[in-house]
Amino acid sequence: MSTIPSAAGSGVTNAPVVVLAGRVLLSILFIIAGFGKLTSLAGTAGFFGSIGLPLPMVTAIVVGLVELLGGLAVLFGFKTRIAAIVLAVFTLAATAIAHLDFSQAGNALMLQKNLAITGGFLLLAVLGADSLSIDSRLGD
Repeated sequence: MSTIPSAAGSGVTNAPVVVLAGRVLLSILFIIAGFGKLTSLAGTAGFFGSIGLPLPMVTAIVVGLVELLGGLAVLFGFKTRIAAIVLAVFTLAATAIAHLDFSQAGNALMLQKNLAITGGFLLLAVLGADSLSIDSRLGD
């Protein structure tokens, strides 16, 4: 049987602060993107429709909520492991849907960025939010 390591047991005295900084940096992109999508639904739905996604308005709302609420969950450390897994899968799906056409400028960089973000979320899913989080206060 294996154990899941924690940042607290890493020997790094400021590990909770470093994990919090990581959560802040991972979450910013998703909070801003989700808020932007939800406050510009027509434009978001128009883009989603242009790339062939079904029910573009519904998809825009769902995507905006996943990004905003998932980003806030990671930021505050609430149900962090679940939120990190959801956002890791979401990021890979978004990459597959919108960033694999390398004839479009920037998509190779977007692929690399999204793979790095996914890696961060996977680490967060395994290690958790550490002590500076709602999860810690709830005993998760």
